[in-house]
Amino acid sequence: MALATIVQVKGSTYRREGARLLVPEHGKPVGTISGGCLEGDVREAAVHVMAEGRPRLLHFDLTADDEIVWGWGLGCNGVIDVFVEPAEGAMATAGAIRQAIDEQRAVVPITVVESPDGASVRPGTRMLVHADGTGEGSLGDRELDRMAVGEARAALREGRSGLISLAESVRAFVEVLVPPLRLLVCGAGHDAVPLVRFAASLGWRVEVVDDREAFLKPHRFPEAARFVKAEPIDASREAGVDDRTYAVVMSHNFLRDKDYLRSLLGTPAPYIGMLGPAARLDRVLAELRREGFEPDPTHLEVVHGPAGLDLGGDGPEEVGWAIVGEILALSKGRAGGFLRDRRGPIHDRPASAEAPVTAGAD
Repeated sequence: MALATIVQVKGSTYRREGARLLVPEHGKPVGTISGGCLEGDVREAAVHVMAEGRPRLLHFDLTADDEIVWGWGLGCNGVIDVFVEPAEGAMATAGAIRQAIDEQRAVVPITVVESPDGASVRPGTRMLVHADGTGEGSLGDRELDRMAVGEARAALREGRSGLISLAESVRAFVEVLVPPLRLLVCGAGHDAVPLVRFAASLGWRVEVVDDREAFLKPHRFPEAARFVKAEPIDASREAGVDDRTYAVVMSHNFLRDKDYLRSLLGTPAPYIGMLGPAARLDRVLAELRREGFEPDPTHLEVVHGPAGLDLGGDGPEEVGWAIVGEILALSKGRAGGFLRDRRGPIHDRPASAEAPVTAGAD
């Protein structure tokens, strides 16, 4: 097999850095790096990579208005660099990456994609940098390792992936991999089923909380990663909440929802969605105040009630998509409006996106 990875983009492109296509010697490829217009060229390069056992760095300039670009049938207007390598090179670190993601830890793989002929550091060489700054593996040069760790830590702070220059004619792809978004569904009623399914289909880690054990069954929520049996007032403590945990309260029971909300307020959760009309949320908050619990106004800023985008949805499936859409928009720093009304590019671009980052540069 050969693995193709987008390592740098400029301008408008269908996919961004880190998108991958796995090309087997026999059988259908897995993944996508474009809308289908580059896959043929990349598959052809992958055949040579598998035969030669040597990586290739491909460069596609889609900004030129010529017959080649029109022949690709592209609807984009950007530049894409794709690194194609024998898949066994990536497999050496795949286990460590999977373990970090499963343990909800960020990790930054660094892959050399270009180096001079005869250099000791060869394309395809990898090392991993963990969130605590420790490195795993080596690029084959102590000084390059030191610079790579520094660049990985900076990339993790900024949440960006891209090419860096480690030395003269040596470039590497620094990729920030963070754990998938975690969704805590509080209330295991029938309308939670499509929400869990939709969220899991996006690769999110979905956990279902309820105090009714009979509702927490794998046959009802086959996509759930975890079930948490807890009283609503203890939900956040029993489930654990961090700054990547998005919560939806949907038990449809006033007293349960009140306790779920009280449990979640003040936690690091960036989003607490409350099913039901705004008047119901007002009553829940009023009841909490009557009980002597006065929510901090800053804690209430993360509460979204009613939960979901204003799509006019009706029924569990449409409401589920509206909630998933709202969480997706919020996690990406977007308002969830129409793209046609957006000013500027569809994808956010860091200031460094138009040129490779130079190690050690200010």
